[in-house]
Amino acid sequence: MTIRNTDTIYPQEQRVFLSSHKAIIDYLRTRTTAPVVAGGVGFSSMPHALVVYFGIDYGVKGPGELTLVQLAEALAGGEAPETVPGLIINDTTGVRQVPYGDPSAAAGRVSLVQRAKPYRRHSGRADRVDNLAYFRRGGLGNILTKNGCTFACSHCLEPDAKGNRFARRAEAAVVDEMESLLTQGIQDLHTTDSEFNLNIAHSKAVLREIVRRKSRDDSSPLHDLRLWIYVQPAPFDAEYAALLAQAGCAGINVAPDHSRPELLEGWKVSSGGTRFYDFEDVRKLCRWAAEYGMATMVEALLGMPGETPDTMRACVADFQSLDATVVGYTLGIRVFPYSPLGRSLAAKSAGSRPVPGLQSNNATEPIVLTPLEGCPDIASYERQFMFDGAGGFRPVYYFSPALLGEGERGPGQRYDHALERLWSYVPRSDRLRVMLPTAPGLSPEDNNYADNPFLLRLTELGYTGAYWSHWPKRYRIMQGALA
Repeated sequence: MTIRNTDTIYPQEQRVFLSSHKAIIDYLRTRTTAPVVAGGVGFSSMPHALVVYFGIDYGVKGPGELTLVQLAEALAGGEAPETVPGLIINDTTGVRQVPYGDPSAAAGRVSLVQRAKPYRRHSGRADRVDNLAYFRRGGLGNILTKNGCTFACSHCLEPDAKGNRFARRAEAAVVDEMESLLTQGIQDLHTTDSEFNLNIAHSKAVLREIVRRKSRDDSSPLHDLRLWIYVQPAPFDAEYAALLAQAGCAGINVAPDHSRPELLEGWKVSSGGTRFYDFEDVRKLCRWAAEYGMATMVEALLGMPGETPDTMRACVADFQSLDATVVGYTLGIRVFPYSPLGRSLAAKSAGSRPVPGLQSNNATEPIVLTPLEGCPDIASYERQFMFDGAGGFRPVYYFSPALLGEGERGPGQRYDHALERLWSYVPRSDRLRVMLPTAPGLSPEDNNYADNPFLLRLTELGYTGAYWSHWPKRYRIMQGALA
């Protein structure tokens, strides 16, 4: 079982998916006696707690392609699962993780990724993931060029969940896989790297391989490629923009998160703790993309520590000044156990005091977090970020307490005042290209991806590509669908 998302991570809705995931697992267990193994980035954000919640046999944190094969071979050969490095085991003795023989594998996990060969991608086979069916039902084709991330952004769980080193896949293998998907009729491919441009030399090598194959063969399926990517504002240069355009990039989703340097310091940082871009890098990226006809989605993440109404207003003004196709805003941040922010908040709370800014819509009492070293086991540490003491869902979020409105107090209090402020900062004349968080009664629009009416309608009408790229045309598309 792959658990891609534990919840929406959408601060205004805070919808948890775990009960529906568990219902599927429980049903499957009535149909087979085979052991159940869970993995995926959502699962890897709190794996020990989730093997307990799901009541399953095994878990894999991070890349599973090697570990799953080792587990299958061990079970088929009658060997103990304890022979599989990194495997999380849940049995009558409790939950435990088998140590890695190679200490670097525990954090970096580079050796756990298949880097030399393409993954085989299928369509139309009942016993395999059907990539074409997924694409036709509104999904994007997906491609991994490297696993893991060496950066240390304070809100991000991926270096812990995926690995804190870059496991670079051979560019020939990546492009072979792209060609396979394109031949199956899947033209829109989205990178699944933490960010495509981090380790830019490798990213450029992948793009050059696409361009090389296109230039030598007019009949190559790569001529039909529409590539969609996630990037950070830097590293990104004019050569990179040109390579993206030549390769067939249709759209760039860039995540600067904020514009104010005083907030980005210590937040968006390299592994050494150094901020690696400023807002001028975002402006240049948008200009290069516009020059080459590539769409851009620029996303802000508001409400982190240090945010005030003044910094929020300044950030909105900066983002609205960009030459971007779409500008998106998120207000509030989901807190995960192993993100730097999660660890920091648990240390400040110290198991005894609530930290200002911690919030959950389902909280009925102050949220108190305990550091890992103060918990009886790893599962208990992870569980407190998703469950309350009675076992009910209570995902933990953070909103800067400086954004609280008059009369807004308590761990279950929604930050509606800040939400209304955010809406007021965006000029009405510019809202067609803006994705704003919503609350009941504030707007009929909704930029939450779960069961989104506009996204569902796009799927029904056969639109492909990144959802956000259609956002500025949403009224025209919906009106046409109703005609």
